Amino acid sequence: MKRFKLLFSIIFTFLVFSFIYILSYNLAEPKAYDFMTKHYLTKNLFFDTNKKVYGSDDILLVVIDAKTVEKYRWPWKRENYCKIFEYLNYAKPKLIVYDAIITTLDKENIESDRKFFRTLKKFNNLIVGFMPRFVKWENSEIGDRIDIKFANKFGLNVLDKSTKTPDLYKSIMSFPDEYFNSVKNIGSVSILPGFINGNISNWAVDEVYRNHEYIFRYKGAYYPSFALKSYLMLNDNPQIILTDKKLSFSEKDLSINQKKTYYQTITPLRFYNLYDTGYSHKNYSAVDVIDSYNSILSGKKPKLDPEIFKNKIVVIGANVPAGTGLNDNKNTSISVNHPGVDIQATAIDNIIHNDFLKVVPNWLNNLIAVLGMILVYAYIRFCNLQRSILSTFLIIIGYLIISTLCFYNCVVINVITPIMMFVLTTIIAYTHKFVLENKSKEKVKSAMGKYISQDVMKRVIQDIDNLGLGGKRANVTVLFSDIRGFTSMSEQMSPQQVSEILNEYFTEMEPIITRYNGVINKFIGDAVMAIFGEPIQDKNHPQNAVKCAYAMLQKVKELQKKWVKEGKPKIEIGVGINTGEVFVGNIGSINRMEYTVIGDTVNLASRLESYNKIYKTKLLISPTTYEEVKGFVDVIKISDVQIRGKANKMDIYEVLKVIL
Repeated sequence: MKRFKLLFSIIFTFLVFSFIYILSYNLAEPKAYDFMTKHYLTKNLFFDTNKKVYGSDDILLVVIDAKTVEKYRWPWKRENYCKIFEYLNYAKPKLIVYDAIITTLDKENIESDRKFFRTLKKFNNLIVGFMPRFVKWENSEIGDRIDIKFANKFGLNVLDKSTKTPDLYKSIMSFPDEYFNSVKNIGSVSILPGFINGNISNWAVDEVYRNHEYIFRYKGAYYPSFALKSYLMLNDNPQIILTDKKLSFSEKDLSINQKKTYYQTITPLRFYNLYDTGYSHKNYSAVDVIDSYNSILSGKKPKLDPEIFKNKIVVIGANVPAGTGLNDNKNTSISVNHPGVDIQATAIDNIIHNDFLKVVPNWLNNLIAVLGMILVYAYIRFCNLQRSILSTFLIIIGYLIISTLCFYNCVVINVITPIMMFVLTTIIAYTHKFVLENKSKEKVKSAMGKYISQDVMKRVIQDIDNLGLGGKRANVTVLFSDIRGFTSMSEQMSPQQVSEILNEYFTEMEPIITRYNGVINKFIGDAVMAIFGEPIQDKNHPQNAVKCAYAMLQKVKELQKKWVKEGKPKIEIGVGINTGEVFVGNIGSINRMEYTVIGDTVNLASRLESYNKIYKTKLLISPTTYEEVKGFVDVIKISDVQIRGKANKMDIYEVLKVIL
């Protein structure tokens, strides 16, 4: 039974910890990650001015914003893009990243489209957007032809050493032929929401964008994101080496740690602080670029000096308030309205500057949590309450400081989950300690109850804080019982026989005394002293004491028959009862005290018991007791008895029968 309880406790505790761990990891940990990212990863602390908190100056944004569409009404002709591209061609940037997808022709402005496509053909350093989709091709035959075209023109050179998993994507947004033939480089604009830290990428639940998919497989071919394609073009297109954990490049030092899920390989974005404009990279309005290009054509000084964009990476995208179809804001760790074009720039910034987060492996996160839990449990188990609570509090505060410093130094560590484990350990440990202490108390109570009355024990426990010497005056009934001639009888028996008879006798007497609200004060050899009226409050204590004595005598008759059959000596008992005022309370020293009653009432009860030998009686009561019980007892009065210690003689009464 004990083994079953132990096994059940272990399984139950494990399930509780597992449930809280999963709950915290999936719900609380992503929020903690976002908080740390926003307040510590993207900020300077302790006057550390060397930390990079804003996006690189090498990456600039050209944004089609509200200011742009106010002047050039949307939807506009694509030749407006031509002005942006022509201006950038004049400015000579390293790369142009066009964060847009074109899937249809503008049939109302055919010539404008042609001009747009002719312009695109001029650029070898231009990357345009495309997007994989989760739905299958409506026409699989047409889809297969498009897939082959895309793979032949845009597929990557990959040395694949990863474990093969099912493809996440089922089709792609196809280009019009004219657009397909005009562009030379593509990158995926796809961004999936979710949380990465260890083993979980729960993007189906969490709608916050934190990760980047640098590379993905589709129909046997590999395709890059904007960021990966930018890195490849800036570094002469090195061969990609792909494993389950890393994305690396031949003859290059860069190695990107990835988390492989069932469908994807993803990497957390290292976000930067936002300017007042809401972007982490410097941005320029597309209308200013267009106007600057028009000024150059007319021989005027442009609003934006082309030197601004020289040798830069320029990302073109849209960010217009809702209602125009150009709103591409996402909810990220640092902003609920983070422009999509800036997220793409962030991913590019990360890879070209090797500026990645270092994610602590999940096994190390768990090891830290377990070690902390052991430390917390040890303090609680072996220290007093104040010290254990203080230690647990310091452990939690210390861990928060460590995790804050980790995020500040671009190291991602679990924040809330270990703390939840520490708190749960505290609860479990104190619960366990409480149970153990209760069991220990129950054992002590059970053991002490064999030496003192259970009722006295309850009184001590209830008023344990005020435990001390002293007591009160009270009216009680005292009962003494003694075995007749047991001393001489015991000399003829072995110690084992003496013990057996006494133990059986006391075992039978104790519940009778308890039944009538009596409290056994002490065993004196073969005698019993019991108190009625204290500490159990009972206004009928004289009646109950006499009834108790009569029941004890009846039980002895039953035991006599049993002992005779067993060959044991026949024993008789005598009982003396007196009612009166006594001192009741704790008597003794500070270090050793006893709950008892003292006074002349006690002495008289003892002497009445001894008079049973003289008068050959079994149950004698005092006059004060008789006055309380005379209505339901048959007695014989023994007149004018001289009681030792009493100046005057008194009547005492032998109880013959009690009407129960």
